[in-house]
Amino acid sequence: MANQLKDKPLIWSFAANDQTEVTLRPVEKSDAGAIIASAAGIVSQGTYLQKERVHTLAEEEAFIEQIVRKDNMYIVVEIAETVQGVARVLRGELAMKRHTGLYRMWLDDGAQGKGIGKKVLEYTLAWCRLHRLHKLCLTVFSTNEVAKRLYEKAGFITEGVQKEQVWLGEQFADEIFMAYFFDEGSTTFE
Repeated sequence: MANQLKDKPLIWSFAANDQTEVTLRPVEKSDAGAIIASAAGIVSQGTYLQKERVHTLAEEEAFIEQIVRKDNMYIVVEIAETVQGVARVLRGELAMKRHTGLYRMWLDDGAQGKGIGKKVLEYTLAWCRLHRLHKLCLTVFSTNEVAKRLYEKAGFITEGVQKEQVWLGEQFADEIFMAYFFDEGSTTFE
């Protein structure tokens, strides 16, 4: 049954804390332009997304194809039929690391503070379970206290810290390495 579930797209619809209707669904190649537009706003802030430029349309379309082909997770956060964020899990490339995944997420400003990030993380953990991952890794900057608290509440632990790893505008910040182990901890947010 797990394989049957794994092969079906995982689509979640829910009301955010402000009653906004949200859909989390696997990305489609036709989403490439909307993803680029969403990413452009985050990249221009230069704070929490580790990118200095957005993909071209051709690059994003190729990236989407690669993600699907390699059994990775790439979802869009859709509000009012508009992409307002994404999340992805890139599984380890080597056989010895295939049990791990690297998590990245961003939400547009208008989608933040509504409990959507929590739902995206719950979706991600469910996807990882269906795909039998053992460990999910991420990095978060020390200045992003909201995200760090979210990850801790979900059961992520800190594995390491790179001191003053990034320059964010006018200050250095640490990069914190966190991980979630699927045979330990809890996925219930309290």
